[in-house]
Amino acid sequence: MGYASLELVPDQDFGICKVMPPFSSRLLQTVEAIYDAAPDPTQWPRALAEIAGCFDDVGAIIQWRRDDDSFGAIASDSLLEAQRDYVEQGWSRRDIKAVRSEQSGCLFSGEPFSDRHIGSEVEIQNSPFSTQFLAKHGLGWFGAVTVSPDPHIHVGLSIQRDFRTKPQYSDAELEMLALIGRHVEKSLRLSIRLLNAELANLGLGEALTRIGIGVFALDSMGRVVFSNPAAQRLVGDPLDVVDGHLRVLVSAARSAFDDAITRALCGNPVDVTAEPRPVLVHSIASGRRVVIYLLPISVPTTPGEHFLTNARAIVLAIEQKSGEPADPAVVRDVLGLTLGEARIAALVGSGLPPREAAERLGIAEETARSVLKRVFGKVGISRQSELVALLSKLVLR
Repeated sequence: MGYASLELVPDQDFGICKVMPPFSSRLLQTVEAIYDAAPDPTQWPRALAEIAGCFDDVGAIIQWRRDDDSFGAIASDSLLEAQRDYVEQGWSRRDIKAVRSEQSGCLFSGEPFSDRHIGSEVEIQNSPFSTQFLAKHGLGWFGAVTVSPDPHIHVGLSIQRDFRTKPQYSDAELEMLALIGRHVEKSLRLSIRLLNAELANLGLGEALTRIGIGVFALDSMGRVVFSNPAAQRLVGDPLDVVDGHLRVLVSAARSAFDDAITRALCGNPVDVTAEPRPVLVHSIASGRRVVIYLLPISVPTTPGEHFLTNARAIVLAIEQKSGEPADPAVVRDVLGLTLGEARIAALVGSGLPPREAAERLGIAEETARSVLKRVFGKVGISRQSELVALLSKLVLR
């Protein structure tokens, strides 16, 4: 994108883009690469290389598992050989770090974690996984965070470090990883669905017509240059296109939506790298509720897809389905919870008893009840029925 030398850019609809103070160019470059991968999943290896570069480390990898137990992974080029070895030589079944990460609850919590959070360093360092697999590939320490780009998919982002040259990840580094993870989460909301639509076989245009979320592409002036069928079904209520510009018809959400578009199009470094937040739109007339995410993008990432040639931002409009648990990431953002707390809250708030929620998440019932107690304390309620009512009002099941 090239935000090194920003200028004031007037816009008749959205005001003036104000230049922000200098920001970390490396972080900005990384976040830009993450969003470039949103409409073009083939760009994820480059984005992962940028993420690893933020920490001057060996590489990074994204692994996901769907609720039907299917799974996948994308690695930076620097980790491709290790990833092949991991799968072909059966190390995935002997990965003591993965086992301890699950047993310690780190995979569930959504908080960033590293080697020092998952168990005995002596046990892990002396395991065959460390002495044979990690040592062979010049790896050792890891930093990881789980994210939630879709209620039915669990995703882990990890970075890998050579333990011979650097110490374990510090708290400050893990905080940075958590921030990067939130941008990865938002970008994956589109990428995961494109991967599901077999982008490589269909091409971007056809893949976008098949996914079940609304996608609007906006040019540098905020004008709609592309919308897929799911997006077009939202036009008229609760969204509309006025003089070529996308508008929210619900007055309560209009200001937040316009501000989000302004920030995405201006590309101020602080805005681009800030923790992502969704815009919630609730139509009183129809009862439809839509969660909106703004993704800034740079130059076209897929040559030949002319409808995205002039696009500088992508609007993801995800309609919340009735009868299903709320999106944990949205619950997290709205109620100020951790991702682990939001996962419990979303399921229990949909009417599931804590025992069933625990079974779905693969945790102990006692853990689920303990987490639920924290949720009640944070949001000021004391009963499951109150949580159901709260989520129905704020998020919609």
